[in-house]
Amino acid sequence: MTDTAPSPALTAPIRELAQRLSGTDEILLLWHPATEQVELSVLDQATGAGFHIEVAPTNAIDSFYHPYAYAVSHENSYRMERDERTIIDG
Repeated sequence: MTDTAPSPALTAPIRELAQRLSGTDEILLLWHPATEQVELSVLDQATGAGFHIEVAPTNAIDSFYHPYAYAVSHENSYRMERDERTIIDG
């Protein structure tokens, strides 16, 4: 008989490292112990809009206090280039 129980590492709960409100934005810093990844989550409670991005553990606190700076660095580079050309070309 094979043991089919999931590994404890795969069932480890996500841990909230930090939480804050800035205006209507809720910012969460989450740690996924099974994969050792840090996630930044931003939710505008007024509109329901938000995003989740993975951040390097060494940037966790900085991303927590400056979430939109990190969101820009994770955007699709094609879209960023297109937006920059639009501004330059008028």
